[in-house]
Amino acid sequence: METIKKLQDENALLKAEVERLKDEMVRLVSRNLDLSERLEYDVELRRRTEVAREIIEGNLERQRNADLKDDGQLMAIIEMRVEKERPHLRPDFDSAALAEMLGVSQARLVQLFRHQTIHRTPDAYIDNLRTLAALRLLREHPNYTIAVVAEEAGFSNVRTLQRRIQEAIGMSPVDYRLMLTRDL
Repeated sequence: METIKKLQDENALLKAEVERLKDEMVRLVSRNLDLSERLEYDVELRRRTEVAREIIEGNLERQRNADLKDDGQLMAIIEMRVEKERPHLRPDFDSAALAEMLGVSQARLVQLFRHQTIHRTPDAYIDNLRTLAALRLLREHPNYTIAVVAEEAGFSNVRTLQRRIQEAIGMSPVDYRLMLTRDL
């Protein structure tokens, strides 16, 4: 009988310990959830801060560009930004997007191109960048289809690519590629 009593006492102690451990586990899980939420909040706050910093820096640069009176300096900024970011490789990039990227009005951009470049309009400049990119792709990637070249170079369709290359070099993209491979 004494053994049964001892076992029952031990069992009661173990049950009490299990309950204490359950309570401790619930407390720890709750604490971990709280810490996870704080961490997520901190990460989100850091992300928002970084986005705000980028927006502020971008706005400052746009303001400087908008105030820039020297056409040569503004053209140099355009060339550097285009070389670095390569926005012309996106089919939706146009003169309005270029003006927005620089923080200048479209009228200012058109005026700049009339005075500073051989391209009569910003759109002609963007088309020229795309055409040059397509010619480079045709040279460097002979296995690319014309459709892939058009897409990679930022043209919205193959027909536009074909027309631009024909205008630029007097031959189709296929003929240009054949000429390149014939010389090898």
